Amino acid sequence: MTPYQHEISRLLRIMAHLRDPESGCEWDLAQNFSTIAPYTIEEAYEVADAIERNDMADLKDELGDLLLQVVFHARMAEEAGHFAFADVAASISAKMETRHRHIFGDEAGTMGRTSWETLKAAEREQKGASSAVDGVATTLPALMRAQKLQKRAARTGFDWPDPSGPAAKIAEEINELAAASSKTEQFEEAGDFLFAAVNLVRAYGIDAEEALRAANLKFEQRFRAMEELAAEDFPKLSLDQQEELWQRVKRVEKGS
Repeated sequence: MTPYQHEISRLLRIMAHLRDPESGCEWDLAQNFSTIAPYTIEEAYEVADAIERNDMADLKDELGDLLLQVVFHARMAEEAGHFAFADVAASISAKMETRHRHIFGDEAGTMGRTSWETLKAAEREQKGASSAVDGVATTLPALMRAQKLQKRAARTGFDWPDPSGPAAKIAEEINELAAASSKTEQFEEAGDFLFAAVNLVRAYGIDAEEALRAANLKFEQRFRAMEELAAEDFPKLSLDQQEELWQRVKRVEKGS
């Protein structure tokens, strides 16, 4: 048994022990797919965070936490008679070999983006998909899901030819939001505005999720810098004084 096989087997044994009805952990035994799902999502984000910080030691730990989630779900599925961890590994192995026939099969050439999407579309059809937007997970972050839905629709030709279309749509949605007379209408128009904003960003070839993540980080850094400049008096400052600090921080950024 190789070191890899040994450690995977060890992890599977640990999870089986934790889920043992007689000698297992009370918390682990009380869990199901629905209660574990939020932890799975959280661990995936923590992996991304470690990558963003270029912290390889933390990335190793976070990948382990994410792997535990896969093992946890697979163990519960095995207990219910659905599938086991080996079936999960076999499924993704077969999928990767199918999607890389130019590497593992007899097909020559390279795998372009169009070929990749064609293969994925064929896989969705085999699973019973009837719409171009089938299979876009409803649990994705709303911004990311909006972008994926728009990309799927664009493959059918339902898309503006250039940024002027979505830009005009944003102006329209801003007016409709301003004209909304009830909270229900405001809620709906706000969603339409955000969806249109994603569409405009996508028209420029920019990933909306990554762009907003970068903007969040920039705002956080600037706000912290403002607080440091004002010491403990920041909340007591007027909006004009706070704005002056904001502009000061921006000038420092440009100077550096």
